[in-house]
Amino acid sequence: MSLPHALLTALIESPGSGLDLARRFDKSIGHFWQATHQQIYRELGRLEAEGLIASQAEADARGRKRNYHVLPKGFEALRQWLGQDDPVPVLRDTLMVRLRAEAVLETGQGGDLALIKTLETRLEHHRTKLAEYEAFERRDVAKGLTDRASQLRHLILKAGIRHERGWMETLDEALTLLKTS
Repeated sequence: MSLPHALLTALIESPGSGLDLARRFDKSIGHFWQATHQQIYRELGRLEAEGLIASQAEADARGRKRNYHVLPKGFEALRQWLGQDDPVPVLRDTLMVRLRAEAVLETGQGGDLALIKTLETRLEHHRTKLAEYEAFERRDVAKGLTDRASQLRHLILKAGIRHERGWMETLDEALTLLKTS
């Protein structure tokens, strides 16, 4: 996936200013595709230069606040992108390499304290993210999952929940191994 396609998707869901988009991005697509506000604004400029989106200065706003919306060419670009095949992403995580190094070095009883601290910090991060996703799920299910769009968003949320649970299981197991071996 690419940032332009994520931004087109977000703007189709709800046109708005760059700031509005960046805030919404952080609360939705940002859970699985990271982008800084600076990257978002840069990409909005590129999308507009390519004729995929258009912006209009907000009348009552101070400064340079602009509202963006997707043009027909942007809808078509997103449709074409949907038809493309993506390579399978490869896991690239330094923590996995550190655990492998721990296995090779065998630092001894109780494991490496810095590595244990990293695992505990990571575990807490995944617990927090899981709680956030589960709260989203309770809210969304309460609203009802009556249409295809809400069911697809729920599917994405469930994938996030499974992801967090999988990491928690792996980290718990790693901590147990390091602390007892």
